[in-house]
Amino acid sequence: MQPDPVICNRARLARDKRFDGRFFTAVKTTGIFCRPICPARPPLEKNVEYFNTAAEATAAGYRPCLRCRPDAAPGSAAWGLVSTTVRRALALMRAEREAQSIEQLAERLGISSRYLRKLFAEHIGLSPLQVWQTERALFAFGLLRDTHLPVADVAFASGFNSLRRFNGVFKSIYHRTPSEVRRESVKCAKQPDSGNGVQIYLSYRPPFDWPALLAFFAARALPGVEQVITAEDPEQGEYLRSFELHGQRGVLRVAHEPEKCRLRVSVFGSEGCGAVLYPLREKLRRLFDLDADIEEIREHLQADPLLQQVLRATPGVRLPGAWDPFEYTVRAILGQQISVAAATTIAGRVARGYGEAFSGPDGEQLLFPSAEQLRDADFSDIGVTRTRAATLRSFVAATLAGEVDFDEPELEAFCKQMTALPGIGDWTAHYTAMRGLSMPDAFPASDLGILIALGDGEKKAAPKQAQARAESWRPWRAYGALLLWQSLKLKTKESSST
Repeated sequence: MQPDPVICNRARLARDKRFDGRFFTAVKTTGIFCRPICPARPPLEKNVEYFNTAAEATAAGYRPCLRCRPDAAPGSAAWGLVSTTVRRALALMRAEREAQSIEQLAERLGISSRYLRKLFAEHIGLSPLQVWQTERALFAFGLLRDTHLPVADVAFASGFNSLRRFNGVFKSIYHRTPSEVRRESVKCAKQPDSGNGVQIYLSYRPPFDWPALLAFFAARALPGVEQVITAEDPEQGEYLRSFELHGQRGVLRVAHEPEKCRLRVSVFGSEGCGAVLYPLREKLRRLFDLDADIEEIREHLQADPLLQQVLRATPGVRLPGAWDPFEYTVRAILGQQISVAAATTIAGRVARGYGEAFSGPDGEQLLFPSAEQLRDADFSDIGVTRTRAATLRSFVAATLAGEVDFDEPELEAFCKQMTALPGIGDWTAHYTAMRGLSMPDAFPASDLGILIALGDGEKKAAPKQAQARAESWRPWRAYGALLLWQSLKLKTKESSST
């Protein structure tokens, strides 16, 4: 779908932040493309054309604006409309540091390379290589401007194993070399990285309810692995966690910069973690749901009177994701039929008993164990029933055998895989899909909180009633579930204040 020129024109003239990343304005007279919030004087409408993505603009021969920096724009909502196979391919491309060949991608997706090329041409109008090169060049620009990483390290972090190839691709997009961009960077000189940390920035489209996200994560923070630092001003709270990604260990710290509509991420590691910055960024964008098209979701869900009330009070709702699908599924299994606090305590025992410790910038950190590390675990020492321990062992074995697909599967297919395992029901499957895989249409219909929220005050709703009510919320049922949980909190606040 091509951007609507009437809407785009209004949005860019108003510099509306809600449209940032949803389209890009290319100026025919200068050969430059910009974000709709660009502070430069807006060009005449007859001199512009609009593109859904930065990759499309660069493929058309335009170069990125150095003032508004398209590299810092939120992810494109347009790619949420492409086919499931293309979305899966994009996710696989972004999860790895290095470029994958079209043949490798096609093999992982279970289709032919010829068919994958056809899908990209049909849905995006670009080849996978064009998309990869544009995204990596934009990412490299941000590192050149915002960090002190040497140019060679920037090239490697951006997925290029050859400095010559990196220079060639970068210059073809920006019409200047990486070294020239580094010399021009004033911000880099003013804001040096502290210690061995690297700072990256993640933009979003407002509204964005950072305090609500932090509160959600704080109630479920895994001791030794995660931490939420609260502050008197809720917007100043921070999120921390340890990680291991592609063999590199480190700690990340996330803070909010609401005036700039972005998150500031400080990454600390023994080697600066430059090699994993790109896949790390993609994980964080999913964790905090930064690419959600909140305006579209809100417009769709507010047709339900109950959700409309909650949306008025919490307009910036986001779907809290998970750092790792395997880690989260283990936690979801532990959370069956017990409280959030109890499940978090038991998950902490799993991390202490089977995970590895390492020295972080603020002391000892824990890494949540991988499926390989849990291969021989019997879970008899973490305080769960024998049935629950058997379910955990079955899930670990199925993961190691490749029977559980975490690579962007379809919702129904994923739930079918999960419920085929002993001890895993529909609630666990949908809740894992909702948070572990950030599937926007997942809906744990039998969840007690959902049933109470949809009840009449004296009697809770039945799962079938919840399922039927949520049909009109598709494809955003997961956000509907979040709003229902939020409605219970709002009722509690109202009753305590009266």
